[in-house]
Amino acid sequence: MKKIAVVGAGISGLSMANYLEKHNIDYHIYERRKKDDLAGHGFLIPQEGIEYLSHIIDSSLLFQHGTFLKKYIQYSHKGKILAEKELNNVFVISRQSLIYILSQNILPEKITYETAVSLSDSKKTLVFSDGTPLESDIAIISEGSKSRIRKALFKDERIRAVREFEVVNIIQSKKIAACIENNFMKFHHEDGGLTFGILKLPADTILWYSQFDSEKYKIGDKCSVETLKKYMQAVFKDWHPLVASIIKESCYRNVHLWRVYELEELNPFYENNIVFIGDAAHPLIPFTSQGVTSALKDSFILTKYLTEERNITEALKKYEAERKPEIEFHINNGRALLNQFLLPPDQHSKNILPISYK
Repeated sequence: MKKIAVVGAGISGLSMANYLEKHNIDYHIYERRKKDDLAGHGFLIPQEGIEYLSHIIDSSLLFQHGTFLKKYIQYSHKGKILAEKELNNVFVISRQSLIYILSQNILPEKITYETAVSLSDSKKTLVFSDGTPLESDIAIISEGSKSRIRKALFKDERIRAVREFEVVNIIQSKKIAACIENNFMKFHHEDGGLTFGILKLPADTILWYSQFDSEKYKIGDKCSVETLKKYMQAVFKDWHPLVASIIKESCYRNVHLWRVYELEELNPFYENNIVFIGDAAHPLIPFTSQGVTSALKDSFILTKYLTEERNITEALKKYEAERKPEIEFHINNGRALLNQFLLPPDQHSKNILPISYK
C-alpha cells in the first residue's frame, strides 16, 4: 500500500489514522496546532457512531469517559417541560476525552504537531510552510470546516455563515451534577432563536452549550473572557435557576465560541490524489449531531476502498459516490432544524429530536 499523509489531528484525522493503523497502511499525521490545544466542548454520538468507533477502539474505555443519555427533554426557558422523547443509545463525550482515546493507538512518531501544510501555488502538490513538498501518494485532508487546502483547491466555492452561533463549555461541579440525571436537557426561549443545552458527563462534569440567532444576538467571534461572561449572565439572567447557576459558576478561559458556516454547494470530495473527509469535505450544521459519526463513516469507507482498489482514483471515486448522498441528506436536515430553532417552541414540528437520522 502507498504512503498516506493525513493533514489534521482532530476527530476525523485521528479516526482515519486508526482505520489505517488497523489495516497496516503506512501514514503520517501533520497538525498545525500544539498538541494540547483543546477547547472545552463535546459531542453527541448516536448508536451508528458508537458502532464505527468500536471497530477501532476499546468500547469499555470509551464508555468510561462518557455517558449514555436516557431522554431528550425540551423545556421552556423558565423550566416548563414542553416535550420529551426516549433516546436509544445516544452517547455524550467531551472532545478532549475522545481525542485522548483515539490517540492511544497512534505512535508518537506518526504525528507531527505545529506543522502547517498548504497547497502550492501550482496547485499540484502540498507543501510545508518552508516550501518543501509533502511527499505522499495520497493526502487525506481533515483540517476542519474552514479548510485552507479546500479553499485553495476549489477557488469558486461559496461558504456562508448560517444564522446561528454557539458558546460551548465544560464545568465541574458536584452540586450541579447532583441535580441532573443522565438526560439531554434543552431550554428554549419562548420567542425562538435562543437555547441552552445541558449534558452530564462522568466525574461531576457538565457539558453545556448555548445557541444564538446571530441576527438577534450580537457577539463577535473573539471577545475577552470577562466580556463573554457578562454577556452570558445578562442574556440568561431570567432563565431557570439551573441555567443561571451554570452560567454563573462557569470559567470562560477555555470556552469554545463557534460561528457556524456551511458550503452553499458541496465541492468534489477529491481531486487528483487529495481527498477530503469530515468537516473539511462537508461542514454540517451542528443541529444534526452527526459530525463525529459522519467523520467515522468517511474514514471507514475511504479505508475500505483504499484496501480494495489498486487504482487510487477509482478508490476515491467510489468513496465520494457512497458518501455524498448521505451527507446531502444530513445537510438538508440540518437546514430544516436550523429553521425550526429560529421559531418559537410552540411552532416547532413534532420531530423535536436534535439529531439527523437517515
